[in-house]
Amino acid sequence: MYKRILVPLEHSSYDETILDHVRTLARLCGSSLVLVHVADGWVARNIQNLNLRESEEMREDRAYLTEAREDLEGDGFKVEAVLAAGDPAQEIAAAAEREHCDLIAMATHGHKGLGDIIHGTTANALRHLTEIPILMVRGVKAGK
Repeated sequence: MYKRILVPLEHSSYDETILDHVRTLARLCGSSLVLVHVADGWVARNIQNLNLRESEEMREDRAYLTEAREDLEGDGFKVEAVLAAGDPAQEIAAAAEREHCDLIAMATHGHKGLGDIIHGTTANALRHLTEIPILMVRGVKAGK
């Protein structure tokens, strides 16, 4: 059903929730995985325009992606990892298209009402930017 699944990771405890779901789905479908993290700090958002070097945060994000990729490869999955920079929703949509993914599977925070307005929602913005199906799984905070 799904040949290539894009999995946005945010470098938080929410990632394990979506990775647990994706492991099962990818096994059932025989899917390959594309992990993407969008660095969105000041350097990341301006790296190309101002010809900047990667920040320490971006290097940590790259290491996190590599670790996640290696963990999934150790479980027998075919995995690629992409570090993007900029607006998360726009970069996730672009990566899904560029990488020829047929599903985006992501964890959500489940903000409600005022929380959505204050924090914004990548998932909400993303659904307006792509026609690729999106699987949203409510993440679990660490310690719950």
